[in-house]
Amino acid sequence: MSKATLTLSSKNYSSWSLRGWLICKMAGLEFDEVPVDMDDPDHRQELLLLNPSVRVPRLEDGEVSVWDTLAIAEYLEEKFPDAGLLPKDPVRRAHCRAVCGEMHSGFQNLRSALPMNLKARHESFKIFSGARPDVERIKEIWTECLDGHGAAYGGPFLYGRLTIADAMYAPVCTRFRTYAVELPPKLQAYCDAIFEWDLMKEWTAGAKAEPDEIIELEVEF
Repeated sequence: MSKATLTLSSKNYSSWSLRGWLICKMAGLEFDEVPVDMDDPDHRQELLLLNPSVRVPRLEDGEVSVWDTLAIAEYLEEKFPDAGLLPKDPVRRAHCRAVCGEMHSGFQNLRSALPMNLKARHESFKIFSGARPDVERIKEIWTECLDGHGAAYGGPFLYGRLTIADAMYAPVCTRFRTYAVELPPKLQAYCDAIFEWDLMKEWTAGAKAEPDEIIELEVEF
């Protein structure tokens, strides 16, 4: 059987590509990365949310083709049940699915106001009022997870050890760092743990190696 492939867009800008890549790596899936051609007008329109025909990230694994990040996570959780992508305890498992679903479908104002850009760093940044509730809700989710789920099982992550929830919220950690969002010590420590994650370091190195010419892509996708 041929090796799986994961189609990705910009490592610097694409939060969804980052999530899909992290989940595949966490599952232990062997795959080749297939970057979209950033000079192709159709792909650039896709990244600017103008052309929905190119869906990324997209996982091709044998006869399976999956292009939604949560669908990728659920597929890999079924294929690699021992990888621990979700907590084993049914209560924590359900909670993890809920907070992942909230990230997947919500926080539109945050996405618009604080687009992912791993190369950028602001010493201060004024967040417009529409995005502030999203920031506060994410702080609430992280606090609830760390206090009620992570602390009970040890470890610095949302459910103690790494799960798909950490992959889903990892791009938010980068946004908060890029735009100088102030966090209480406990939540800053969580972000720091994400930044020290070997997979995040690997992805960030790839982002920094990308060319800087993609100026118009400083939007969420």
